[in-house]
Amino acid sequence: MAPAILTGFPLLCVCLLLTSGFAEAGKLLVVPMDGSHWFTMRSVVEELVHRGHEVVLIVPEVSWQLGKSSNFTVKTYSTSYTLDKYNHRFKTFSDFHWNNRETNLLSVVMSSSHEFFQYFFLHCKNLFNDTKLIEYITQSSFDAVFLDPFDMCGLIIAKYFSLPSVVFTRGVFCHYLEEGAQCPIAPSYVPRFFLGFSDAMTFSERVRNHIFHLEEHLFCRYFLKGATEIASEVLQTTVTPYDLYSQTSIWLLRTDFVFEYPRPVMPNMVFIGGINCQEGKSLPQVSHLFFRIVRITGFGQYTKTTTTKTQQNSPLLTEL
Repeated sequence: MAPAILTGFPLLCVCLLLTSGFAEAGKLLVVPMDGSHWFTMRSVVEELVHRGHEVVLIVPEVSWQLGKSSNFTVKTYSTSYTLDKYNHRFKTFSDFHWNNRETNLLSVVMSSSHEFFQYFFLHCKNLFNDTKLIEYITQSSFDAVFLDPFDMCGLIIAKYFSLPSVVFTRGVFCHYLEEGAQCPIAPSYVPRFFLGFSDAMTFSERVRNHIFHLEEHLFCRYFLKGATEIASEVLQTTVTPYDLYSQTSIWLLRTDFVFEYPRPVMPNMVFIGGINCQEGKSLPQVSHLFFRIVRITGFGQYTKTTTTKTQQNSPLLTEL
C-alpha cells in the first residue's frame, strides 16, 4: 500500500495545473482622481483589464469623467455636494491661478486652493460612511490598491484595509515623495519644484531653496489637514501625511530619470515616462526602386536647372 503522502501528490499536481492560469490574474481595487489625472490612469486600467485582471473602480457619484466605461466594475457612493457646487468650486480655484501666477508656497496654501481641496477631501468621508461599500471591500479580498496619491483617499483605504498600494503619479505635492520613499533630496543641490531653479544654483539660491524646504514642512501639514483629520477619524488614531505616504509598496512615476535632478532612487520606484505618449505610426513600406527613381530624377532636374542658370549668367556660353 502506497504511503498517503505519495497517493495525494498526483492530485495536488493536477490541482496546481488546473489553477495555474488563474494565478496570473489578480483582483485590483482602483481609487482614481477626477479630471486629467483620470485620463492618464484610465489607459493603464484598461490594459490591466485586457490582460485578465479583475478591476473594481470606486468613484463618487458626482464626478466629471470617472467610471464612464463598461470594461470594468464600478462602485459608487453618495457625496455631500452636487455637480453644480463642484463645478463652481473648481472654477473659483482655476480662475484664481490663471489670474495670479504665484510661485510662493505660502500664497498657494493660503489661497482658494486650500478651500477647494478641503472641499474635495470630504468625499473620502462619505465613502467610509457607506457601510455597504465598506462591507463589499472587506469581503472581496483585493490583492492591492491602485491609486492616485493626490487624492489621499486611496492611501487611507490602503491603510484601513491593510492592502499593498501601487501609486501612479507624476509627483507628490510637497516633500512626501522623498520622505515616504526614503530617498532624501539635498536642498543644496536639488531645487524645489515651485522655485524653478537650475541644478547650478548660486549661494543665495541655495539659501532660498533651504528656506523654501522649511516652508514646506510648516505649511504642507496645514494644507493636508482635512485629509489627515478624516484618516485619523477612520483609523481611530492620530495619522500624519508621512504615515500615509510611507506605506506605499510601489511608486509608478510618470516621468523619466534623465529629466530629473540626480537623487537617490529606491528599488520600489519605477520610472514609466512616456506611458501616456501617443504611439507613433509605422513607416510606410516603400521599395528601393522608388528611391532610385526619385534620386535619378532629382539629380537630372538639378543638373538641367544648374546648366540653364549657368548659361544665362555666362556671356561666353551665351555666344556659343
